[in-house]
Amino acid sequence: MDIQQRTFHLHMISDATGETLVTIARAVGVQYAAARAIEHLHPLVRSERELERVLREVEAAPGIVLYTLFNRDLAEKLEQACKGLNVPYVAPLLNVLQIFESYLGMASTPMVGGQHQLNADYFRRIEALNFTMMHDDGHLPDNLDDADIILLGISRTSKTPTSIYLANRGLKTANVPLVPGVPVPPQLEQETKAFVVALVASPERISQVRHNRVIEQAHGHLDDYVDRDAIAAEIAQTRQLCARHGWPIIDVTRRSIEETAAAIIRLYDDRDAPALDT
Repeated sequence: MDIQQRTFHLHMISDATGETLVTIARAVGVQYAAARAIEHLHPLVRSERELERVLREVEAAPGIVLYTLFNRDLAEKLEQACKGLNVPYVAPLLNVLQIFESYLGMASTPMVGGQHQLNADYFRRIEALNFTMMHDDGHLPDNLDDADIILLGISRTSKTPTSIYLANRGLKTANVPLVPGVPVPPQLEQETKAFVVALVASPERISQVRHNRVIEQAHGHLDDYVDRDAIAAEIAQTRQLCARHGWPIIDVTRRSIEETAAAIIRLYDDRDAPALDT
């Protein structure tokens, strides 16, 4: 490891896409703020020839090796090579597999990239993503009742990225902007099968994001769009609307998209509970 620059090489070797390793590595990496990984992703390693090519790259830039290789011969060859290069290596899924096998009393059935199979769940997520993209920012309001989740919120409350994240979890999501002086779609004034939740943030946060957005788009007139008092009034109207309909509210000021989506999914799964402000 380079102490001065605090960087290190991280090799992620997979017989599939490597997405699992990337997720694990980044979840661990954020715990070390003073260090930065130079990531080397090696996907679809399924033959000795491909493994030998990868090992040459590891030798040229030694560092931590994470791997998921279900072919035991390839895995053993990788491990022996890492020992010879004196680099640390670990198979993050191995301990989990062993626990499953011990508890279930059966051996695993190796399936390379099994989580990416074109099964019903995969097509459900694709359908949800298509629906969500078509119902972004208030589009196609006539069939909002077909959504699993409807997100409401004033401008710059992260409705679109949250919608897309939920779609990737298989939830058809529509998002509807709340604009001062513009009534919500009449479908929302009636009882709907969709789960409705509103997103809010602090006036200071929204003002900052809006101001940056206006600068990026080279618009010269800020007016009420970035005024904190005007934004506070928009938020108050959002809360009044939700109180009238019994819709829950989530404050996204200090939440990541993933945290916001997790809170929404929790409420969605427990949607018979009383409305609340989280």
